[in-house]
Amino acid sequence: MALRKSKKKQLNKFLRFTGIGIQLGGSIYIFSYIGKKLDAYFGFEKVITLSLVLFAFVVTMYSIIQQLKKMEDE
Repeated sequence: MALRKSKKKQLNKFLRFTGIGIQLGGSIYIFSYIGKKLDAYFGFEKVITLSLVLFAFVVTMYSIIQQLKKMEDE
């Protein structure tokens, strides 16, 4: 019974780590898409895109660090 719970916890942690990569990639993709549209609308050359990608990266990394701290406490 204990072995089963241990495997389930390992699988759960694996799925969380997989989700972290998807979260990072997805947020950067969405913000870069929005940035490209705004750059085209306002006539800038990748200024808004780079700013939004950097913002997405920082916010996502903060979120990932919080999730990892929570996992460590469990």
